[in-house]
Amino acid sequence: MYRTVLGACIFMVLLVLGAGYHPAGAEITRKNIRFEEYPDFPDAHSSWGSIGYSKTHKKVYIGVTNHRDKVGFFEYDIKRRKMRLHGFLPELSNLREFQWQGKMHSQVVEGPDGCMYFSTDGGETRMLYLMNHPRGYGGSFFYRWDPVAERLDNIGMGPRFDSLKDMMIDRKSGKILATTFPQVHLLLYDPQKNDLRDLGRVGSTHVPRVLFNDRYGNVYYVDWRQRLVKYEHDTEKLLFAKESLPFFKGTPPYSIITGITAWAEDQEKGMIYLITYGSKMIAYYPTRLGFGNCEDLGGIYDSDQKQPYDYYCPNLALGDNGLLYYFIGGHGNYVDGVEQNVLMEFDPEKKTKRMVLSFPLKEINEVTGANVKDEEGNIYFCGRRRDPRAEMMGESGASRPFMVIFNPEREIGE
Repeated sequence: MYRTVLGACIFMVLLVLGAGYHPAGAEITRKNIRFEEYPDFPDAHSSWGSIGYSKTHKKVYIGVTNHRDKVGFFEYDIKRRKMRLHGFLPELSNLREFQWQGKMHSQVVEGPDGCMYFSTDGGETRMLYLMNHPRGYGGSFFYRWDPVAERLDNIGMGPRFDSLKDMMIDRKSGKILATTFPQVHLLLYDPQKNDLRDLGRVGSTHVPRVLFNDRYGNVYYVDWRQRLVKYEHDTEKLLFAKESLPFFKGTPPYSIITGITAWAEDQEKGMIYLITYGSKMIAYYPTRLGFGNCEDLGGIYDSDQKQPYDYYCPNLALGDNGLLYYFIGGHGNYVDGVEQNVLMEFDPEKKTKRMVLSFPLKEINEVTGANVKDEEGNIYFCGRRRDPRAEMMGESGASRPFMVIFNPEREIGE
C-alpha cells in the first residue's frame, strides 16, 4: 500500500513538473507571460480597460484605438490562439461622420444573453476638457456584440456631448449601469425596453472610472467621496454607503474623487477585491441587500521612496491559486523612481506582496483591464509599450498596444 501511494505521488509530481506547473508563490518567469499583437491596424495607439471574456464562447474581446478617430474591435480565439480584427466601429455600426468615436474606455462585459456589451468615449483631450473638437462630439453609444451572428449593434445613445466612461451589467436582468464623462451622471439602461434613465450626478471634477458587479445582480460605483453607490437588483433602488472606502491618511482629494481603478472577483467565495486610485487593496464582501463589509488589506506596494498612496495601477486579476496579480506603472508614475513596469503578486490571506517581474517601458509601459480570466487560469490584460515611432499616433503619449496573457501557474510563453 505504501509503495502504491508513494508511486502515485511521484507520478503526480512528475506530471505537474512536466506541464510547467507552478504552485502558489513559486517562481514566475518570462515563460509565464506572452504578448499578442493586434493585426491589420498599423496606426493603433492605445487600449484602455476595454477588454472582456466570454465564458459562453471562450473568446476575449478588446477595443483598440488610434486615439483620434478610429476604434478597432478585436477577438482573440483562445483555443486557436488567433487574434483577428472584426472591423472598425464606424463601419461595423454604420455611424455617420458626425457620430465619430475616439475610443472604447469601458469594460467589455458578457450579458445573460451571451452577447458582449461595451460603450464608447470621445477620446481626445480637446473634447474631454474644452468640448471644442473641430468636428464637435455628439455623444457616445452603448453597443452589443453578438458572437454567434458576428454582428455589432448600436443599441442606444447616452446624453449629448458626454462620453460613456464605463459600464457594468446586472448579471440577472441584463440592465446596464453606466457613468458619463465629464458630467459624472449615473445612467440606468434597459436594452430590452430601450429605456434610458438618468439617475443624477454623483461625482465632481475627476470622474471615477470603474464599475463592478456581484453574483446577486447588484452593480456598484463610487461617489465623489469614494463611498460605494449600489444599484440593488432586488429592490431596483440606488443605495449610498455611509462610509468611504479605506484610504491612507494624507491621500490627496483627487485620488479620493477618482475612486476605484480595478477589481477582481473570487467566484467561489463570492467576494470582490478592489484597488483604489489611492493604492489601497480592499476585500469587499457583497450581500444581496444593503452593503457588505470592507476589509482593508493594505497598500499595493511598499517603499520608503514614495507615499503609500502614490502608485498607478489600473488593472487587477485573481489567479486560480488564490493570489492577486497586477502591474504597477504608467502615466509617468513608476515604483522606486525607476522607469519600469512591475508585476506584483498579492496574498490576500497573509496580506503580503512581492514583485515577481519587471519590464522596461519599451516592453510594457502601462497595463489596463480587470477581472478577465478564462477556465484554464489564463489572465488577460490590455498592454501598451513605449514606441518612438508612434509619436504622431495620439495625444496620450507615444505607444503601441498589445494584449498580455499571463498564467502564474503554467508556462505559456512562446
